Amino acid sequence: MSRVYNFSAGPAVLPEEVLKQAAAEMLDYNGCGMSINEMSHRSKTFDNVIQTAEQDIRDLMNIPDNYKVLFLQGGASQQFAAIPLNLMKNKKAAYIITGQWAKKAYQEAQKYGEAIEVASSADKTFSYIPDCSDLDIPEDADYVYICENNTIYGTKFKTLPNTKGHILVSDVSSCFLSEPVDVTKYGVIYGGVQKNVGPAGLVISIIREDLITDDVPSYTPTMLKWKTQADNGSLYNTPNCWSIYMCGLVFKWLKEQGGLEEMKKRNEAKAKILYDYLDQSKMFKGTVRPEDRSLMNVPFVTDSEELNAKFIAEATKAGFVSLKGHRTVGGMRASIYNAMPIEGVQKLVDFMDEFEKNN
Repeated sequence: MSRVYNFSAGPAVLPEEVLKQAAAEMLDYNGCGMSINEMSHRSKTFDNVIQTAEQDIRDLMNIPDNYKVLFLQGGASQQFAAIPLNLMKNKKAAYIITGQWAKKAYQEAQKYGEAIEVASSADKTFSYIPDCSDLDIPEDADYVYICENNTIYGTKFKTLPNTKGHILVSDVSSCFLSEPVDVTKYGVIYGGVQKNVGPAGLVISIIREDLITDDVPSYTPTMLKWKTQADNGSLYNTPNCWSIYMCGLVFKWLKEQGGLEEMKKRNEAKAKILYDYLDQSKMFKGTVRPEDRSLMNVPFVTDSEELNAKFIAEATKAGFVSLKGHRTVGGMRASIYNAMPIEGVQKLVDFMDEFEKNN
């Protein structure tokens, strides 16, 4: 077997140690004689899995006791509806549009109330983060929404917006657990796990307890009521047991690596290798304003579509896969999540340098 360097934006690379442990436990988890995929979600064995996973993510993120951790189905996209349904008391919310996923969340919110665009970087193809220090936020807005790291366009909020006392809701799908965060700055911080935490099919929502109430519209689907999920410990119905188990293994791995401070150092070192190369290259160039660059997703282009296609084809043959940019953007994108080793980024840069010399 030959492992490739997988630069996919999601589902994405997972730690090899985690995959090996999952493989070893596939037929017999912890001596119980069956797989996680076969056991009841209400068994004592699985209860220990989900409780341990919750405690480990609480430890990693220093999540205060007045925040609930919910393991939910439907991915981040389902929360685009759940958020306004649970939070829009005044039927009004402010959205900062910095990419495709913020735009989709904004459009979904319009079904349930008045979604107001208070800032956007669409004028320059979402290649920067707009100034959010003095936004015109309606006083009666129920919350301010951001997508903190933009997977497609490769931008990242380095400073959170000034919400002027409003609840901040943040989709952190593609920077989840990549660096320390102060959870108390958010009312809701959530992410689909398939980019940086685990296999697809799960979203983890971390929600301040006072925001979890029965005061939701009568038409709110039972499954989208945060209180339903919180009151049942994420077990109202059968959850994505496999993904919860895998995320739990990743949480253990992150702890063993030294936690989120250590991951931030590693991620900064990896990103520096790639950005430094792009900044001096005569063929490849990054597409994001330097001060807004993501540590996780690095889009780049050449001057021609033909050269882009040639690079992607040759890179794939050389074992550097999933470098094609999102269909809405084109070019290339290297997603260098927690599980991407630094040697993978260095070898990619070496390959890019060789390609440049030859072309």
